[in-house]
Amino acid sequence: MLIGSLVLAITAWGLRVVFWPLALVVIPVLIWLFAFFRDPERKIPAEQRAVVSPADGKVSDISEIPHDELLNGPAVRVGIFLSVFNVHINRSPCDGKVVSVVYRRGKFINAMRHGEASDQNESNTIVLAEPRSGKNIVVVKQIVGLIARRIICSVSEGEFIERGARIGMIKFGSRTEVTIAKSLQPEIRVRVGQNVRGAADVIAICANPIQTETSNSEELEPLAPRETPA
Repeated sequence: MLIGSLVLAITAWGLRVVFWPLALVVIPVLIWLFAFFRDPERKIPAEQRAVVSPADGKVSDISEIPHDELLNGPAVRVGIFLSVFNVHINRSPCDGKVVSVVYRRGKFINAMRHGEASDQNESNTIVLAEPRSGKNIVVVKQIVGLIARRIICSVSEGEFIERGARIGMIKFGSRTEVTIAKSLQPEIRVRVGQNVRGAADVIAICANPIQTETSNSEELEPLAPRETPA
């Protein structure tokens, strides 16, 4: 934000020399820059069976995966497209232990072309395991887009994270995927085209809840009904 503000200030000074009203053009750009890096607090569902959205954006695709290598079995994947106007902070979809963080270089295909972008674009993959059993259960993949050129990941291998915790950010338009192991028996609660908010909106309810060191499957709180914003 500081670097962007400095660049815009220099640009405004240069435009003022040419024709001073042109310097006003940087004002809306500066407002957008600060809005892009916003990081609002979110009310996180307490239901142990809930898997929340890892990002703000629009659900672009929901895919059944016969066999996911990282989860060692069948899974379901939900892809979320983040426009340049969305909050770009990524959140953990569930409680879990980070068992691996893998960064891969690649292309910068438009994130709206979800199939090609998922397979070929530069990305960062975070694998979460159930704290109690150690079994891999959820994968979060941060993927760059046509404009996005930098992925930030704030978690590391061996770290325990809670549902809704901040795990990183993708700058300037991108795609985030969450893949859930079918062993959890997830029931997807979103649809393609639906807008979701990271950490606040539930994307799946698992018949087999994720067990933490303190959770008790017989004492799980019910999920309160809510509406996903348009």
